[in-house]
Amino acid sequence: MTLAILVGFIFDWLNFPVGWLIGPMIAGIIYAIIKGSPQPLPRIIIMFGKAIIGIATAFRFSPETISIVTTYAIPVVGCILITGALSMFKGYLLSIWGGVSRATGFLASIPGTASAIVTMSEELGADPIAVTILQYLRVLLVVFIIPTASILMFPAIDQTQTTSFLLASGKTTIPMLWNLLIVAGCCGLGIWGGKQFRLPSSAFLGSFIVGLTTLWGTPYQLQVPQWLFAVGLFLVGIFIGVQFDWENARKLWKAILVEIILVIVLIIGFFVVGYEFHQFTQVDLITSLLSFTPGGIEAMIATVNELGGDAGLVLAIQLTRMLTIILIVPGLTNFIATRMKRSNIEQGVGSRE
Repeated sequence: MTLAILVGFIFDWLNFPVGWLIGPMIAGIIYAIIKGSPQPLPRIIIMFGKAIIGIATAFRFSPETISIVTTYAIPVVGCILITGALSMFKGYLLSIWGGVSRATGFLASIPGTASAIVTMSEELGADPIAVTILQYLRVLLVVFIIPTASILMFPAIDQTQTTSFLLASGKTTIPMLWNLLIVAGCCGLGIWGGKQFRLPSSAFLGSFIVGLTTLWGTPYQLQVPQWLFAVGLFLVGIFIGVQFDWENARKLWKAILVEIILVIVLIIGFFVVGYEFHQFTQVDLITSLLSFTPGGIEAMIATVNELGGDAGLVLAIQLTRMLTIILIVPGLTNFIATRMKRSNIEQGVGSRE
């Protein structure tokens, strides 16, 4: 924890976007490598971190975002389909060049909903360990590369403009203690509600919905102080970092090397899609780029919050993609599983003959 706090301070001092996410994540990876095995923390830690980020996003969400997404429905859907096709092609290349099965390459390349993908991997004849490591590596690369690239691409944006996350609506202000108690209540209720309704990224989305409802329903002006937002980033970052599995990563070195190259190429491809979306819709560039990324929704929301883009629009587009994946993947995976079983049966009959 001490190392993570120190590295977080350094990254924040260097003005990295989401420095309190990237720094602790790197510290966690170093710690896991030194210990020789993953050092998982209680899951409640990342749930609280995601809940804080969800509340902060809700307090910056504007009602106009929904109408914007509706206005740009056709280009949004088109970009989601293009990025989905790119991810699937990346999985095909991973299976050819990385020495993993077709099912493993496919499932390891699906962006978002990583936990659900890992749980269904064994049923589809994929290697659950390989899928877990490759999915984790993709998230790790996305969370590190995209915020870093963003600050290099947009160095002139004032980083101090988000000292707190609030809706400037002219409502009555309340003492900070009561404000923090309300935020804490929203986090707890959001975590509970997200689990009860089985929402994807339950702590984040549950807290976002509760925070949005509270913000629009209360006569008071609520806010998430910057230090509390940094705490949320810290919890998410260190939780991801300490899960790094060096032993299993060494066994899949070829697939990992191929995955690193393919993910970097994929990020570039997604950036091209985001840029074309910006050209077509005139949505600001940073919002367009962060709306179409291969995963890491919480990190993208945190980055766009710090860079001054439209966090609500990024969230809406990322959620649209996530829901699309949830609706399509079960049927698609069942189709692949059926094809693979049929192919295995045919191969078995051919070998007996």
